[in-house]
Amino acid sequence: MDFSIAGILTLDGLTNGAIYALLGMGIVLVFTVTRVIFIPQGEFVAYGALTLAIFQTGKVPGTVWLLLILAAVAAAMELVTTWRHRGRAAPAFMAALRTFALPAVVCAISIWAGPRNLPLLVQALLTLCIVTAFGPLVYRVAYQSLAGASSLVLLIVSVGVHFAMTGLGLLFFGAEGFRNPPFWGDRFSLGPLNLSGQTLIIFVASAALIVGLWLFFERSLFGKALRATAVNRLGARLMGISTQAAGQLTFAMAALIGALSGLLIGPTTTIFYDSGFIIGLKGFVAGVIGGLASYPGALLGALAVGVIESFGSFWASSFKEVIVFTIILPVLLWRSLRSGHSDEEH
Repeated sequence: MDFSIAGILTLDGLTNGAIYALLGMGIVLVFTVTRVIFIPQGEFVAYGALTLAIFQTGKVPGTVWLLLILAAVAAAMELVTTWRHRGRAAPAFMAALRTFALPAVVCAISIWAGPRNLPLLVQALLTLCIVTAFGPLVYRVAYQSLAGASSLVLLIVSVGVHFAMTGLGLLFFGAEGFRNPPFWGDRFSLGPLNLSGQTLIIFVASAALIVGLWLFFERSLFGKALRATAVNRLGARLMGISTQAAGQLTFAMAALIGALSGLLIGPTTTIFYDSGFIIGLKGFVAGVIGGLASYPGALLGALAVGVIESFGSFWASSFKEVIVFTIILPVLLWRSLRSGHSDEEH
């Protein structure tokens, strides 16, 4: 170990940490608004990377057909629910149409674009649209009817959604792994370090999204509505804020973050249908370090996870995952001792 090797490992760790930071903030975002510990966040990463990879082969990605099926299921649920509440067919069919229309348009454009080998950036934009559309549908199908349930029930549902999305990923993508082409293939020398254009894109995109999230929550009306929902769901509803719309918007943002992370990480490693689980767990560790409530804490935790993983792979590559996930134990112990709550408190 010398300074040049340490610099290379630090750069690699910070690059991975930037991806984990996005996932960690996505997990924190979903938890603070909906109280859902969203384990399938990593599946959006795999879906994003693999969807772009299938576009690169000149075929229609399997996520398009999965999105159509999920949209049809969500539309049917919306039809039945609205019909029960309103007792009339016209509002029920309009609600179902609103649920199904946007995913159907995205799927139609993707089916048209799949065989045409469009430029990489256009395919990446389509990928973001496809995977982002999954977010509100997943919330509608799996979580919306259980919005008032306990955190334990929501966690169990998250585990089920994770296994479902992993199995569907195997069905629609197969067991073969894919690596995407970089968005910027140039390389730059910075002393002993060798920076790739893709690494710079990862840092810039992560920083831009982090700043964008901060501006969204601090300056926009929708962001303030989500913050109000996170603080007091009942009070937000009394003020006219739809908690269902807040949940769907939150899941759409989480899916967008996951898809973007998949596009960024796809050129740096081979992605399989189940690769998102480990990546998402590292983002979860970063979120736990931030207390599942602090975005700056999740950011710092993610960078720490990335650097520890990088140095751990150098010193003990066989135990790098163990080292990363062991970090969560002293953090949980420290937070437990610091909270001061007893078992009887509710």
